[in-house]
Amino acid sequence: MQHAARMITRQARTFSSSARGASDALMVHRNSSYNNPSIPFKLTPENHQLAQRIIAKYPAQYKKAAVIPLLEVAQKQNKGWTSISVMNHVAEVLEMPPMRVYEVASFYTMFNREPVGDFFVQICTTTPCMLGGCGSDKIVDAITSHLGIGLGETTKDKKFTLLEVECLGACSNAPMVQINDEFYEDLTPESIVQVLDELAAGKTPKAGPRSERKGSEPNGPLTALTSPPPKPSEVFLPEWQ
Repeated sequence: MQHAARMITRQARTFSSSARGASDALMVHRNSSYNNPSIPFKLTPENHQLAQRIIAKYPAQYKKAAVIPLLEVAQKQNKGWTSISVMNHVAEVLEMPPMRVYEVASFYTMFNREPVGDFFVQICTTTPCMLGGCGSDKIVDAITSHLGIGLGETTKDKKFTLLEVECLGACSNAPMVQINDEFYEDLTPESIVQVLDELAAGKTPKAGPRSERKGSEPNGPLTALTSPPPKPSEVFLPEWQ
């Protein structure tokens, strides 16, 4: 019994090992040298046109409903993070109180309130990724040891930021990471290091499964739907054919 208890203790895994910040970090803005209202931000002409096309999808009296897609456009332009100036400009474009934009940006974790590296690495560690393939724990260990940073940290050269996140919706291809807008799936410690090295060298790694399979198809032969479908006469009553 004692041996079993020791085994359970040794195999236990904490719910999260992400870096913890102050309790008000997500909800309170404090001016800093790199994030204050005096730092100018304005959408580029191309992004301004994109914003207008997005706004046009909503009734004129409800254009503030475009706040989430406009914040996303502005965040991408601002090197992957949403500063106070970004939020103020979105409020100006949508003619809405800045506080309403702050509320949205501080609620959704997709908006980064602090600067991130050129390559924003989001590692999923929820159950399917923890159990799938080699397991997300080994991928986390490979990334942290290779980059020399922990979860929630950025490399000194500002190239990589690593963050632990919840499910990204690619469970059948676990373990996986999202780097900027691309998914890298079916990972091993060796393949994720290769992806990171290619990015650091200015190359574009192939996105998707790092195994030989296509999409979410099985590696081996089909195990279902291996024969032609039955004819209607074989499954329906005559009056329903």
